[in-house]
Amino acid sequence: MPGPLANEMEQLLTAAFSPTRLGVINDSARHHGHSGDDGSGESHFTVEIESAAFIGLSRLERQRMINRALGDIPGARVHALAIRASAPGE
Repeated sequence: MPGPLANEMEQLLTAAFSPTRLGVINDSARHHGHSGDDGSGESHFTVEIESAAFIGLSRLERQRMINRALGDIPGARVHALAIRASAPGE
């Protein structure tokens, strides 16, 4: 069951990109006891997102858009965020 931070990330990304596919995967258990593990169980995530908003954009441009949409979550509230962003058909 997704935690509150994962749910918030899903809501923000859905509102910003109307994705055709979205997965917010909590990787925190794999990093338990490592750097950045704050004990919350929501410190490390992978976002897999497909959206028409990414058509024609570079990987870096897509990542910047996602980070902007997530506001203070990356870096401040989440230690690590891996992003896999694609456009439909990629």
